[in-house]
Amino acid sequence: MAEITASMVKELREATGLGMMECKKALVEANGDFKVAEEQMRIKSGAKASKASSRVTAEGVVSAFIAADAKSGAVAEVNCETDFVAKNDDFVAFAKNVAETVAKHNPADIAALSELTIANGTDTVEETRKALVMKLGENLTVRRIERYETTTGTLASYLHGSKIGVLLNFTGGDETLGRDICMHIAASKPKSVDSSGVNPADIETERRIAIEKAREAGKAEAMLEKIAEGTVQKFLREVTLLGQVFVKAEDGKQTIEQLLKARGASVSAFQMFVVGEGIEKKVEDYAAEVAATIAAAQG
Repeated sequence: MAEITASMVKELREATGLGMMECKKALVEANGDFKVAEEQMRIKSGAKASKASSRVTAEGVVSAFIAADAKSGAVAEVNCETDFVAKNDDFVAFAKNVAETVAKHNPADIAALSELTIANGTDTVEETRKALVMKLGENLTVRRIERYETTTGTLASYLHGSKIGVLLNFTGGDETLGRDICMHIAASKPKSVDSSGVNPADIETERRIAIEKAREAGKAEAMLEKIAEGTVQKFLREVTLLGQVFVKAEDGKQTIEQLLKARGASVSAFQMFVVGEGIEKKVEDYAAEVAATIAAAQG
């Protein structure tokens, strides 16, 4: 029996758009032969859904769900191919139900989520997704999910339209404060709550660049480290939630850290999803496509 690796399962999932468990089962049955497994899955699930799965899904929506007691909640990014489908009522409902399913059942990952019965439905998340692919004629994917649960704090969320979603875990303050901080995160896009969450490699890059720029400017070698440290601290204020100036600050100076302290509150975590972030979108050159078609017809 051939060894079935996680990368093989992932590759087959990307090729077919079907669930991780289905892909693994197909590879096992095909003794690791990718082409055989793909062919069998296409036969079983329908060519339309399989064909659609190869297309880039860089559009979509972010949905959020928070329980009535504000102690558990989730945010999810669900993608499609076009903004037209992203506005479709069935697609939007699917995304909302995905977020609710995550919040209520706490799946370990998207593969586990796909096997759960979707909220407000009777089919699994994956069965619902495949049915929508067939109905809407586009590839649809659940790209990212995040869930928070708290016993001492409170959860808040904010959706900027349907393209940016924020989930916040905080303690103290009130509902208005939670929403204000969520809105700030959506607008200012911090990387982490504080400096402990910033990638050390990013910090070192800022330090190295600052040193080289100061050296090229003719600054004394003895001053380089001090200059670099100042640059790093400025960078951290810009990319951390606590260090940023609150977007609604009346004096234009109050930081989120100062705001929280004044309200006797604190933030333990946040997650922000932006639709399509990090996905390389295909750029269509329709003029070249038409020219190629004409050339082929004349050839």
